Amino acid sequence: MPIPIWLAITIGATGIALARVDYNMFFMRFFRDLSRSKARARLHNNKYAMIPVMLGIEKPIKIQDDINAENVMTITREQLEEMDGFDGAPLYLAIKGRVYDVSAGEKFYSEGKEYHEWVGKDASRSFGTGCRGGVDRTGMDCLSSSLEGLTEKELKEIDRWLELYEVSVDSDKHDLL
Repeated sequence: MPIPIWLAITIGATGIALARVDYNMFFMRFFRDLSRSKARARLHNNKYAMIPVMLGIEKPIKIQDDINAENVMTITREQLEEMDGFDGAPLYLAIKGRVYDVSAGEKFYSEGKEYHEWVGKDASRSFGTGCRGGVDRTGMDCLSSSLEGLTEKELKEIDRWLELYEVSVDSDKHDLL
């Protein structure tokens, strides 16, 4: 019995779509959102926090600006670049200018590990686009702090990653500098 043409097209289109999926990024975002929903439930005593987060319809949590900026450690881009885990240096990464010590997660961020390319730089663009090296769809370097030309969806992705690192600060997984 021959396969109906609509079924063959559907299977073919699905196969093509599945081939283009970046499974690593898919699972990174899934577990990021799972962590965010658990943190929201814990911090706001909301047992239903998972539903809007996993559906992508959550209201953003406002990230508190540093109230006493003079008491907060600041580092230059050059200093950030040195915090790449080499020669005993800690592992720092930045999103939208906020620097986090991710040394506690060295099994993910140290040299040769999956997320090391984010260490020692502000890779905000990469967090938004999912691009992990080279240039993105706009022709800009993926591992840069520039938000120029990003869509609203990509900017929202950056804010979701920022929220993850912020709630991780509250749970002692990462340190905000």
